[in-house]
Amino acid sequence: MVTDCKNCWLRKQPVFLSMSEDELVFMHEFKTGELEVDAGATLMLEGSNSPQLFTVLEGMGLRYKTLEDGERQVISFVMPGDFIGLQAGVMQEMQHSVESTTPMKLCVFDRRSLWRLFKDHPERAYDLTWLAALEEHFLGEHLAVVGRMPAEQRLATGILRLYDRAVSLGLTEGPWMKLPYTQKDLADALGLSVVHTNKTLKRLRDRRIVNWKNGDMEILDYDRLSEMAHVDPAEGMRQRPLI
Repeated sequence: MVTDCKNCWLRKQPVFLSMSEDELVFMHEFKTGELEVDAGATLMLEGSNSPQLFTVLEGMGLRYKTLEDGERQVISFVMPGDFIGLQAGVMQEMQHSVESTTPMKLCVFDRRSLWRLFKDHPERAYDLTWLAALEEHFLGEHLAVVGRMPAEQRLATGILRLYDRAVSLGLTEGPWMKLPYTQKDLADALGLSVVHTNKTLKRLRDRRIVNWKNGDMEILDYDRLSEMAHVDPAEGMRQRPLI
């Protein structure tokens, strides 16, 4: 059964800004359906021109670029509430790929209706622009992490961002969260080898800061993790629009 926008569980999360009745009516019209995919599915392919836009309703995935040697650079981790496909909607083709890591459910929007959003609903269009600016902010932070930080700080920053986002979405149980990504996914995001990532994770575990095993991550010392990352935790809890 297709989820009614008025009853969407994401709207109940404090991290998302509330919508007016008019905005809910428009979103109901803007949405054309829902898509369910299995883990490992390619949602969007680099160089492709997708006719659809998506908001993640359930599940997790990742954005990545494929390099000339066949390796990949993970750009970001995709979580519920993320809007996918704006790049293709504006630039006519994707500059990166998006893949599901777990089974996912997505709200589907027709890309042709994107211009009607800008024309008839400028407030919603501004929300879309705000999200694009936020994405640019985090990409800049990611570049600084990969280019300038030592391994422990990179790992601390990456883990802290994932955990804070999960907290904001109500996807944690105290210090625990399900983390469906592999060490290679994390290594590909942070510009590290899998061996280096594994050794660094072991040091964090031995120091009783983080424990990650069999798809479960436990934050043992949040304050020390934040100090290592040199990141303001409040940024991960900042309210944002939901498209």
